[in-house]
Amino acid sequence: MPIRRTQRLLVGLFAAVAALGVAVNAEAQEKKIKIGVIYDLTGPLAGGGSELQYIGAKIMLDQYAKTGVEGYKVEAVYADAQSKPDVAINEAVRLIEQEKVDMLLGFFSSAQCVPVAARVEQLKKFMWITTCISSAVLANKNFKYVFRPQASGDQFGMMTMDFIAQNSKAKLGKEPKDLRVAIIHEDGAYGVDVAKGNEAGAKKAGFQIVLKEGYSATAPDLSSLVTKLKRARPDVIFHTGYNPDITLFGRQAREQGLKFAALVGHGAGYGVYEKLKEGLGADANYVFNTDPISIWLANQKTLDPKLPPVIKMVGEEFDKAKPGVAIRSAHVGMAASNTYVFLTDVLPRAIKKYGGVDPEALRKASLDVDIPEGGTMLGFGVKFHGDGSPMAGQNERSFPVVIQYIDDKSYVVWPKSQAQRESVLPLPKGTTFSNQ
Repeated sequence: MPIRRTQRLLVGLFAAVAALGVAVNAEAQEKKIKIGVIYDLTGPLAGGGSELQYIGAKIMLDQYAKTGVEGYKVEAVYADAQSKPDVAINEAVRLIEQEKVDMLLGFFSSAQCVPVAARVEQLKKFMWITTCISSAVLANKNFKYVFRPQASGDQFGMMTMDFIAQNSKAKLGKEPKDLRVAIIHEDGAYGVDVAKGNEAGAKKAGFQIVLKEGYSATAPDLSSLVTKLKRARPDVIFHTGYNPDITLFGRQAREQGLKFAALVGHGAGYGVYEKLKEGLGADANYVFNTDPISIWLANQKTLDPKLPPVIKMVGEEFDKAKPGVAIRSAHVGMAASNTYVFLTDVLPRAIKKYGGVDPEALRKASLDVDIPEGGTMLGFGVKFHGDGSPMAGQNERSFPVVIQYIDDKSYVVWPKSQAQRESVLPLPKGTTFSNQ
C-alpha cells in the first residue's frame, strides 16, 4: 500500500476516534437534572410571600447551577402560576411534557398544591414541595412521588393554641377555660387546614370558641365578619389569610372599633412584614405570626456547623435582590432551606446510590433521608413518613415557631427552647385594638 494512502487512512482513523471522543465527552457533560420551578410571580399571592419563596429557591438553585451535583448539571426552568390553581396545573403539565423536566419544585399556595400533587403523582413524576402547608395535600393520599419537608397546617394551628394556653393565666389573667377565642380564615385548603388545627388545639386547651368562620380570600368586604367578632368579644383572634384579605380585615376592624388582647396569624400574609406593615401601618406592631423559623433567627449554636455560612450567603444574595428590606421574611429562608435539603441530601444519594435522577431514584433517596434536629437551616430535622402512612411524604420532624413583630423587628417567642425574648401580651394600652 502506498505510504501516502496509508497516511490518509491513519489520519481518517484518528479523526474518527477523535470525533467519537468528542461525542462521548459531550454526552458525559450533558448529564443533568432539569428542575421545573413553579411559584406565583404575579397576582395577589406574589406579594403575599410567593415571590419571596421564589427568590429563596432561586438563590440556592443558582449556586448549584455553578457547581453541579455529583457530575450532573443543575438546570432550572421557571414558571409563573399567576396565583391561579388552573394555571399551576397547566404549567406543571407543560414543564413535564414539553420542557421535559425531571421533577417539579416549589409551590406556595395549598389550593394549587392539592390538584397539582395529584396530577404529578398520576404522571409518575417527582415533586418536592417547599411551602404549601395544608394537610389535604398529602393526607390519606399515599402518594409515592410527592414529598414535603415543610411543616403542615395542622401543626401551625396547634402551635399557636398551645402558645396562648401556656400564657393564658400569667399574661392574660384568665384560666384557659375562661378564655374566649375566635378562629377566622380564608376558605381555601390552607385556611381550612390551619383552622382545623386551631379548633383541635382550642378544644384541647379548654378555650371557649366564640366564633369560627371562613371567608373568600378575594372577598371585597369583611365588615360583616368584623361585626360578628364585635358581638362575640374574643380575647384572642386566630387568623389565617393572605395579604389582601389581611389588609382589608385590619382596615375594617379599625373602622368598626374592634378590640381584643392579641392577634395571632399563621404564615402566608402574616409572614411578609413589609406587606403587613404596608397594609396595617403601626398596627402591625405586636402582631404574632406562626411559621417555620426565619433562618436568620435560628439559634446557630444548635445548627450543623456547615449551615451558618450558607445562611450568611442566602442573606447576602437576598439583600442584593431586595435592598433596604427591614425584616428578611421567613419565606425566603424557608424555600432556600428546603431546596438546599434536596440539592445536598436527596439528589447526591439518588445519583450515587440509585443510579440517576429518574422519579424512582429520587423517591428512594427521599425515603432514606434521616436528618436530625439542627440539621437544616430551619432548625428542624427531616424524616419522611413512608408508604402506608396517613401522611406519606410529609416530614415528621418539622415544626413551626411563634414570632412577634416588635418595633420593626421579629422575635421568636415560642416554644421556649427557641425563644429570643418574652412575648408582649396582651396588646399594650393605647394601641388601636387593645381591649385594656
